[in-house]
Amino acid sequence: MSETFHALPGIEVPVGSIKHSLTRMWDDTANEGGPSPARDGSKATQVNFVVQFGLRTTVEDAQEQFQIAVRFSRRYPCRVVVLCPMPDDSTETEMRAKIYGECHLGKSKGDTRCCEFVMLNYPFAARPFLEDQVSICLSSDLPLYYWPHRFISSARIGQFQYLLKRSQRVLLDSAITPADSLTFPWPKPEVVRDLAHARLLPVRQSIGQFLSAYAPAKIIDGLQHITLSHQPSVAAEARVLSVWLKARLADCGAKDVTIEMRERADGVSFELCFNYSNDHHFHWNGDLAHGSGYFAADFGTGKTTLPTAVSLLSPEAALGEAMFF
Repeated sequence: MSETFHALPGIEVPVGSIKHSLTRMWDDTANEGGPSPARDGSKATQVNFVVQFGLRTTVEDAQEQFQIAVRFSRRYPCRVVVLCPMPDDSTETEMRAKIYGECHLGKSKGDTRCCEFVMLNYPFAARPFLEDQVSICLSSDLPLYYWPHRFISSARIGQFQYLLKRSQRVLLDSAITPADSLTFPWPKPEVVRDLAHARLLPVRQSIGQFLSAYAPAKIIDGLQHITLSHQPSVAAEARVLSVWLKARLADCGAKDVTIEMRERADGVSFELCFNYSNDHHFHWNGDLAHGSGYFAADFGTGKTTLPTAVSLLSPEAALGEAMFF
């Protein structure tokens, strides 16, 4: 048994009786007066969600991601299958399983939102049979989403063809994945989503809304290059921001805009400067620690300054953004 699997909540059950054990778990909860799915068999689940922990996942990290999945399920009720690998040098040959469930009342009395977790602890020897077991654990006729977390090799994740081909979305976090994860030849690259991009949604919206007050021709008139400085802790988000900026400025008609990336050591998370050959000016500053920032701009119609809130999406909100939008 891996330490990660042992640390996660739940009741250990035989692998061959997972579905029966889930039914009995809910029946026992209902008999004790606890919140549970309706007895007509509808579990109020909307999606299947497979979370696969890589070998670099620590116990503390796994517990944190588990709670993120629980919070996500309160908005999007789901069947969650958590895959926990045993160390490569493990002598065990059989899978082990746990089950866990929670129900939460929604906005009305009849709105019960439930999540079901199946944790599978698997040795390397059982890898050829893992995806077959996962398919048995999933709710039929519901969309599938796949989140490999802290994996050490894109090629190893690339072996999970069932999950990669069947999933509506494959969620990666470029802040912690191998360098080639976003360029690796996944079976369906069009469904791969970067959680760093999703987290940055409030920042992208804030900058986009501010600049939308100006004509595109004014924004790119005389634009020579851009500097984007950032703290090391948000390097992935800064990279996402630079790609997004290039695409949006290209939509405005700019060609071959150079963005210089710099690391900074002070408390400011991001600083963005557009450098012009004329008197135009644009500057944005964002401090995530204090949730504040400001804009300063002049595109020929007078100087404008504006304080603004700065934040990233919460982890559970970023999951929803990456999955569904």
